[in-house]
Amino acid sequence: MLKKLDNNYMGRSNLGWLKSIFHFSFADYYNPENMNFGMLRVINDDLVEAGTGFGLHPHKNMEIISYVVDGELTHGDSMGNKSTISRGHVQYMSAGTGVYHSEFNNGERTLRFLQIWILPDQTGYVPSYGDFRFNWDDRTNKWLHMVSSKTGDAPIKINQDMNVFALELDKDKEISFSVSKGRQAYMVQIEGSSSVNNLVLSTRDAMEIVEEDIEITANEHSHVLILEMKNLG
Repeated sequence: MLKKLDNNYMGRSNLGWLKSIFHFSFADYYNPENMNFGMLRVINDDLVEAGTGFGLHPHKNMEIISYVVDGELTHGDSMGNKSTISRGHVQYMSAGTGVYHSEFNNGERTLRFLQIWILPDQTGYVPSYGDFRFNWDDRTNKWLHMVSSKTGDAPIKINQDMNVFALELDKDKEISFSVSKGRQAYMVQIEGSSSVNNLVLSTRDAMEIVEEDIEITANEHSHVLILEMKNLG
């Protein structure tokens, strides 16, 4: 089963310094029929103006992943961590029993990043933080496996049966992705345009994929993210 999600029908917010597209219910955008996709609770496509950001605020019992599309993202938290990542890099935080953190754009241009929240497999984990600076070329015309469960083989491991892959596909190139029985996936067309089993996704569109293999063709230079997970039914 494939379901294309046109970004024009997603939730939106404009606070001036922050412009967001909400894939699922978040903040003032509430749709009881669009709360999550399995254990995937939040994907926000955020544009943060230079010199602004999210001040110190709390999180609890959530696995949080940030994927930078453009610009610089500076993280700080109550555990004493502070770091800055840029395009193609990932930071991840298990909020567990509770943590405070901030996210700022201290760069000179607008920051775009995907803020992803994943429900953990259980509550009460000890909070933790990390980041990973992936080589961009490792996702060029091939899948870069960035995130997996604790028993998986990706460099970033979270407390859930979730795999996250990034891909940059050159124009007219093709690549396949398998979503096996009992599994589902959520694809985000970050940049460019792709045809997925003959359905066209434009920049910022998304697709739900349930127990179906897909063939992706880049209609133009294309940058995508896929989150593959257990189908909770």
